[in-house]
Amino acid sequence: MKWALAAIKFIACLALLLMAPLSPAADDALRIGSKRFTESYILAEVLAQTAAPHLAVSPVLRSGLGNTAIVYEALRSGSIDLYAEYSGTIAQEILKSDKPAAPMTREAMNAALAPLGLGVAVPFGFNDGYALAMRADRADSLGIRNLADLAKHPELKLGLSNEFLGRADGWKGLAAHYRLTQSPTGLDHGLAYDAISARQVDVIDIYTTDAKIDSLGLRVLSDDGRYFPRYDAVVLYRLDVPARFPQAWAALQRLEGRIDERAMIAMNARAELQGQGFDAIARSFLSGNAVVAQGAAPTGFAARLFGPDLGRLTRQHLLLVGASVGLALLIGVPLAIAVSAQLRLRAAVLGLAGLLQTIPSLALLAVLISWLGAIGTLPALLALTLYALLPIMRNTVTGLGEVPVGLRQAATALGMTKSQNLWLVQLPLALPTLLAGVRTATTIAIGTATIAAFIGAGGYGERIVTGLALNDRNLLLAGALPAAALALLSEALFETLEWLIRRRRR
Repeated sequence: MKWALAAIKFIACLALLLMAPLSPAADDALRIGSKRFTESYILAEVLAQTAAPHLAVSPVLRSGLGNTAIVYEALRSGSIDLYAEYSGTIAQEILKSDKPAAPMTREAMNAALAPLGLGVAVPFGFNDGYALAMRADRADSLGIRNLADLAKHPELKLGLSNEFLGRADGWKGLAAHYRLTQSPTGLDHGLAYDAISARQVDVIDIYTTDAKIDSLGLRVLSDDGRYFPRYDAVVLYRLDVPARFPQAWAALQRLEGRIDERAMIAMNARAELQGQGFDAIARSFLSGNAVVAQGAAPTGFAARLFGPDLGRLTRQHLLLVGASVGLALLIGVPLAIAVSAQLRLRAAVLGLAGLLQTIPSLALLAVLISWLGAIGTLPALLALTLYALLPIMRNTVTGLGEVPVGLRQAATALGMTKSQNLWLVQLPLALPTLLAGVRTATTIAIGTATIAAFIGAGGYGERIVTGLALNDRNLLLAGALPAAALALLSEALFETLEWLIRRRRR
């Protein structure tokens, strides 16, 4: 159909327009990504600040891009140029090595990555491995010091990060190696520390450079069976980066070996325990200062809520919501009109739209990143549009079905064409029901748009994602409350609009 092709073209054009102000041209800026945990944020800042003086255009940071699958797909597709990764993750998750206990040399990694257009360089100098930990008092009472001891206590509750549960070098292989029979519960990595502190779980997975291990009195269980490989921090990059940014790349090479475990734990502690900003921590490290100036990051709730990023995040959130609902209207209303009179086709189309609603947001975003070869606004916009289709289409069909047959026949008797009957009689009568669908779609889009921050699309979700990584309740609320306020405001606007429509009809 012509309208469908036009709608698709409109989606692409609008997405490109939305993305334009958020990032510079691909060849002009060095794009640095990070995963969604404290250390990755800090290392991304270290990389960006090291490269910045040697670039014509300031580097672009794409922080908090979710788990390994998302940030690696962003690198592979060219949406980012490099990010800090770990040797064990590269070997097991990216290259799918079948020998988790055997360390893979950097030369072997580069040989395997070269056909993908990727390479490994700049080992920072520290190993941040996976491990399991439990409260020291609990471990002492049960006589647990290593992972083999853990197998003797199937009654213990394990709270493990979802990524660890799904990794090739994660829970499944670990359980088989040590014959662990516990049934773990999936937890966000940052929230797991709260859970073990509150004694809701007994064992969690940790990164060995986490700052909260000592502060919470946790015991890291010895990997006596040597299951985990080394996770040396390195830079995973696209092979064209040294040629595109030769001076910046030379500067990044000088980071090799400069960060040891103690330095990384100290930087993580400044972020998680003292509430200091990632940029200030990186700047302090690069300048050689041992202490970050106090007050580098606001810790009070009011300061978080009304921070300098509020205007930018609000604009991004409104753009995502407004554009996605608008696109869903352009696609959903004509499609609903086209199928409303055909029962089987209508059921099939609405069923497909309903099926899209059942796909988890992050899964849909990951699929779209793979298909589109891009992160940021474009996949987020398409995902939000797909989620907004069902309420708009269903309410359009319902509204048209509620128009009395007699009124349709009367319009035909007056000499109206089918098009005139539709636009002058049926759609005006179906408008209140259609508007209710738009209202629902808008509310869904406002809430779901917070997930878009996991792929670098901005919005209030940026604060939520960072707050989860730092386990910072103030920052979490500073992202959640504006989103809730926006939802309430949209409800008030739609309520006013519906009141005006009813008043005009009376």
